[in-house]
Amino acid sequence: MHFTQFIRRSASVLVLASAAAGAAHAQDASPTINSIIVTAQKREQNLQDVPIVVTALPQQLLQDAGVRDIKDLQILTPGLNVASTSNETNTTVRIRGVGTVGDNPGLESSVLVTIDGVYRPRNGVAFNDLGELERIEVLKGPQGTLFGKNTSAGVINIITKAPEFVFGAEAEATFGNYGTKGGSAAVTGAIIEDKLAGRLFAAVRKRDGFYDIVTGQGPRTNREDGNQDYYTLRGQLLFTPNDDVDVRIIADYTKRDESCCVGVQIVNGATAPIVNALGGGNALANPPRPFDRTSYANRPTDQEIEDMGASMEVNWDLEGLGGATITSITAGRNWKTNNGQDIDFTTMDLAYRTPDWSTEFGQFSQELRLAGRTERLDWQVGMFYARETLDQYTPFVFGRQYETYLSLLLSSGTNPNLVSLLTGLPAGTAFTPGAGARDTYKQKSNSLAFFTNNTLKLTDAFDITLGLRYTREEKDLSTRYTNAPGTNGCAAALSRVPIIAGAVGAANAATVLGNICLPWTDPGFNNRGTQQAREEDELTGTIKASYRWNEDVMTYASYARGYKAGGFNLDRARIGLGVVNPDTAFPEETVNSYELGVKTSWLNRTLSLNAAAFHQEFQGFQLNAFTGTSYIVTSIPKVKSVGVDTDLLWFTPLKGLTLQGGVTYAVTEYGQFTPGAGVSPRLPGARLSFAPLWSGSMAASYSHDLGDTLELRTSLSGKYSSMFNTGSDLHPAKEQDAFWLVNARIAIGTQDERWTAELWAQNLLDEEYLQVGYDAPLQSGGFDAFLGAPRTYGVTLRAKF
Repeated sequence: MHFTQFIRRSASVLVLASAAAGAAHAQDASPTINSIIVTAQKREQNLQDVPIVVTALPQQLLQDAGVRDIKDLQILTPGLNVASTSNETNTTVRIRGVGTVGDNPGLESSVLVTIDGVYRPRNGVAFNDLGELERIEVLKGPQGTLFGKNTSAGVINIITKAPEFVFGAEAEATFGNYGTKGGSAAVTGAIIEDKLAGRLFAAVRKRDGFYDIVTGQGPRTNREDGNQDYYTLRGQLLFTPNDDVDVRIIADYTKRDESCCVGVQIVNGATAPIVNALGGGNALANPPRPFDRTSYANRPTDQEIEDMGASMEVNWDLEGLGGATITSITAGRNWKTNNGQDIDFTTMDLAYRTPDWSTEFGQFSQELRLAGRTERLDWQVGMFYARETLDQYTPFVFGRQYETYLSLLLSSGTNPNLVSLLTGLPAGTAFTPGAGARDTYKQKSNSLAFFTNNTLKLTDAFDITLGLRYTREEKDLSTRYTNAPGTNGCAAALSRVPIIAGAVGAANAATVLGNICLPWTDPGFNNRGTQQAREEDELTGTIKASYRWNEDVMTYASYARGYKAGGFNLDRARIGLGVVNPDTAFPEETVNSYELGVKTSWLNRTLSLNAAAFHQEFQGFQLNAFTGTSYIVTSIPKVKSVGVDTDLLWFTPLKGLTLQGGVTYAVTEYGQFTPGAGVSPRLPGARLSFAPLWSGSMAASYSHDLGDTLELRTSLSGKYSSMFNTGSDLHPAKEQDAFWLVNARIAIGTQDERWTAELWAQNLLDEEYLQVGYDAPLQSGGFDAFLGAPRTYGVTLRAKF
């Protein structure tokens, strides 16, 4: 089916659905917001009773919006931004404009992602098919008391479907453009009646790439990129030996084998003629046409990811403690990625990372909570322990034309042998093809925390919540830097400084030496090992006061202190040419947050309208900036985020029509500071990257019975974002204008969901937008970008048994 036909038919169905809605009237009782239960405070509560800004997304809404991974959540959550860069696992989540760039695994996340009570060590580690979802809760603002470190900006709390004792099975098959095809199946039911139940989920997804690749002289042969090819398995057991104990065991495994990710040119710099000449006249887009989705790479960008884990949650009601419940969550996970990369994003053979470039996380975590309630007090105490290992192998390999390009760059395109002349080495031996840097990083961390969170009911209307958490964090890093044989140019140049100064002039000598002695060529790193360690003790907490004026109105005021652990920059750092900086540590990040909020219910509790004003001040904000040659981690003294969050949920009087949405206004700015080396002078006093002033979302779903057996369901979801900058240095070339994203879905099936057929479209309007803009590596004045996904559409068939 052509897309124009798809649009016309979809529009026709929407018109018919709207007409039917106009004629409908509420004969049955409408659902109410009383049914919306969240666990934002690690106990079940009605959404309107929680003094926190929470976007609660139930299963049906997630399905209607096409949510399968955390990136899809943006369409339903104002103030949430999720972006990926050089591979899908370099994913960064931001809330209210605050987040930590995911390219450098030495930095932990500002927004915690937790799945069934188990945290993920970095946002990218959570980038997988989420499977069968019960609901997702997006908590805005620091949540350190109950969720711990790395929640300075918020939490994404994902809850999947648990096993059931009643048999059920379902399956789906999906087909769409870009060769999309996939399927999933799930089954649940009793294994031992009333004692043991199980659930099994499996999914396979495949899709062709979004990009056509010009490969030049290779050796890359794959002419597509940005494809999808993975499978995932998830098994669960639920054991209920008696009425007081339940045990839930979960095991999952995911394997991805894809090609990702290439960038596209958005601005060509002065080096473009040299690049094009070395690439045979077609090394990069000239002029740039980024949304043609033609990219240039002569080296492979293969991506392999293996993710596995298991957890056990035990809940035990203790009659001896007045009905208190003890909860234990024990988990172990391992995640590894191998990724190739064409570093220069052109067909010139400049530099690359071999496919054994790898990052691996191993983690063990244990949480214990004891919670109970009396007539006037809801109390909770607990402890949390996590042990985490991080292993990274980072190769930087010279291509065939590295030395020639550097010579032409330094001679303004006139002398392809200048490096040989300056270093005194035979041509082609200063930076031998295949040589370069080979670095390994091994980090271990231990985190131990004790916490309490208590809500005292001073009156029937007035509650005070007090929470406190103590965290002890220990990290150590072992680094081994190696320069492969053939990385000779920098050492030779440093031994000939007077000769180089005489050849190029004293004023130009420093620039020439700086380019010959880039970090991956510096002999100071060769066979150099470093050992680093750091310890942190942090006290975080919250105080909240809430007052329920009547059944439908609650107001609250809150203060919260959040914390994000410090760490180590996993990149080469220098004090000067040939002088290694042995200390790559950076300190922790903290935040003090203040909120005033109101939660209201209307129209017999079928409509909720909530709003909160917030003021957040971050100290020691961890900025990870890419300079085009390396990552620099800087601790910014102050970042401030001030604004308003609003949200609504309305089960309208029109039977089957539900509206959900919200608006966030946030001014998120750097304080005034003196930028250090490698930090853009544009930053002081400016708005952060990925921090739009306005962000809004709206979703509408409508279901209508067709006769006695069939049901029509339509849904439309959209997100608006005002202008923001996508680069950490805030260069104007990296700005993204205001844009809309719209998803749509039309389904028809039986009322008992025995079968359903859906037509769907993601990014229905085919909006063209940048995910991340960055400096083109080693190409002065050039800028590249990673793009957002184009329009996709297709059909999904579902069956339930």
